[in-house]
Amino acid sequence: MTTSPARARLLVVDDDADMLRLLSMRLGAAGYQVTAVGSAEAALSQLDIDRPQLVLSDVRLPGKDGLALFDEIRNRHPSLPVILLTAHGTIPDAVEATRRGVFTYLTKPYEAKELLERIAQALALSAPTLPASPADETWRAEIVSRSSRMADLLAEARLVAQGDASVLLRGDSGTGKELMARAIHRASRRARKPFVAVNCGAIPEALLESELFGHMKGAFTDAHANHKGLFQAADGGTLLLDEIGDMPPALQVKLLRVLQEKAVRPLGSSQSIPVDVRIISATHRDLETAMAQGQFREDLYYRLNVVTLHLPTLAERREDIPLLANHFLAQLAAKYGKRSSGFAPEALKALTMASWPGNVRQLYNVVEQVCALSTTPLVSLALVQRALRTPSVEVLSFAEARQRFEREYLVDLLKMTDGNVADAARLAQRNRTEFYRLLQKHALTPGLFKSDAEGGDGTDPVAAL
Repeated sequence: MTTSPARARLLVVDDDADMLRLLSMRLGAAGYQVTAVGSAEAALSQLDIDRPQLVLSDVRLPGKDGLALFDEIRNRHPSLPVILLTAHGTIPDAVEATRRGVFTYLTKPYEAKELLERIAQALALSAPTLPASPADETWRAEIVSRSSRMADLLAEARLVAQGDASVLLRGDSGTGKELMARAIHRASRRARKPFVAVNCGAIPEALLESELFGHMKGAFTDAHANHKGLFQAADGGTLLLDEIGDMPPALQVKLLRVLQEKAVRPLGSSQSIPVDVRIISATHRDLETAMAQGQFREDLYYRLNVVTLHLPTLAERREDIPLLANHFLAQLAAKYGKRSSGFAPEALKALTMASWPGNVRQLYNVVEQVCALSTTPLVSLALVQRALRTPSVEVLSFAEARQRFEREYLVDLLKMTDGNVADAARLAQRNRTEFYRLLQKHALTPGLFKSDAEGGDGTDPVAAL
């Protein structure tokens, strides 16, 4: 029995125009939103514009074939299902592709009913990538994005959230690892229980053990009362160990024991306390290198790294920058009591083109600064450039670039010749009439370039000596 298409978006690829039209009509009649293209290259371009829920492709295509297209899709969007259509002569290739990850293949001619059933099965297995109702999206409400790369990541995060496997979040500082951890927690069965986060690199080693595992009264000099650690505080819920790569080696041993025994022993206690905690770790460090250097335990690494999710940098999801900037501006305008209607087009362009080494956190800080300093409803380019503290890259049209070069070239010639038009025209290898027209075009007056060292009577002061 097929499931409802729920207006799922399909990308259909075939170089046969008649077949493409037939498939589009058949799938459209079944309730799907269909985008049809005639080549693998066109399909990859379409994927950059709008990520579908499924790709249906012929194997034999001009240029890149269907198998090469599948390899590209798998690299870019690992969770995106692909169905291949093949003639009898290409069945061995299709079988190989299935082993490599293609959802399924159908041989031509195929039954329309079987095609619809296979599509429904593929969509059902990738259900988290399908559009959900607003209520279903509350788990990821803090993550603002329209990037296809983030859509894939969120789909994986939602799948992971259904179980209790330990998750390692990797990514540069400021990419939103804690937001992703909170989203996984909200999408899990533990959502009604506590979410607790601790930065393992921000707490001194002497205090970190007590913070994580707790202590008993009298365990050390300042232990004036019993203290529950963060593992106990997160019991039944989720514990985020942020910057796990900075955890001291001695504590790594104790953490490993807690994960193995599912129990903590507070400092100064002889009794272990059972805990039920889902562990999410996060780091911007290269843990493989740290292991090779003896700075991170291999056994702990494999305990924490059951599932790895990589968060992209902001530069890798530039399409999200305008969305995030306006989202942050709306939040901050309310905080500062400002009436803000958005960014001027040039300001938004400057934000989109900036390098963002600090990622989303840096973008938030920049937007907060421009919001605090803005005196008009529309944020100007000047404010954005000031907040970025680096000159924005200016992209000129060809005509603008040519105009600018031409004027600067003429100015340099006039400076070199002290405003002598005949000499400047000769250097430019242009006749004087044409050169004068160029000067008029750029509103340049040769007399303004004459040297101030010239005598008031027009004589050469050096020759007069």
